[in-house]
Amino acid sequence: MSLTLAYSPSAARAPRAPARDVEVSAAGSGPAALRCLERAASEGRRFDVLLVDADLGGHVPGTRPAVPVRDGNEDGLVDGISLVTGVRSGHPGVRIVVLAEKDDPRRAARALGAGASGWVAKDCSLSRLLSVIRGVLRDETHLPPALLTGVLRELTAARKHRTESELLVESLTPREREVLRCMVAGLGRKAVAERLYLSPHTVRTHMQNVLGKLGVHSTLAAVALARRAGVGPADLDGPSTGDVVERGGQLA
Repeated sequence: MSLTLAYSPSAARAPRAPARDVEVSAAGSGPAALRCLERAASEGRRFDVLLVDADLGGHVPGTRPAVPVRDGNEDGLVDGISLVTGVRSGHPGVRIVVLAEKDDPRRAARALGAGASGWVAKDCSLSRLLSVIRGVLRDETHLPPALLTGVLRELTAARKHRTESELLVESLTPREREVLRCMVAGLGRKAVAERLYLSPHTVRTHMQNVLGKLGVHSTLAAVALARRAGVGPADLDGPSTGDVVERGGQLA
């Protein structure tokens, strides 16, 4: 099997291959790990498992949005769980195991939600690490037993939150949902008006109705709720004709 490890830049050295059937390639940042995966794919090879440091880049997950890995810089400023999101998006066949300094049910739940298959302590034994790696290749999900109850509680709460968001979105009219999808796509009021062949005044009214029915006070909050409900962006046939401008929490 092939294995690439994304460690923070402070890692002293790349780890040795843990077993004869394991080939290891180390990367010191999120963008470097992504390039490693893409280079292997272009050469007709592929990596089977990615080990990600939960604290990659030194940022606490939740303080930055989960952005594509390629938006990070060479210093690895994309956190580990955001890296999971980026890799799962570009390389869905790669299994991901997160290495953590300590057990944290909320962060572990976020990692699983982002697409990780396992959460392992950094100080675990080599045999344990190999067992997890081989397990995720069998489509198993691995968590420390002490984390299981907490992670299930977090995932249940997240699902409840999503269900509530879905009900709010269902209260919108078809036109309001269309406007919401344009908002998720990052279009401002004028761009939405041109896209939907409506007047800017009509679009502003629809946007205000969307905010009111969703129970939020800003377009950013509306977009976040829409994403939780599984609402995707509008399909844009051409380039956006307007920019997103937010003043006082409202789109201009």
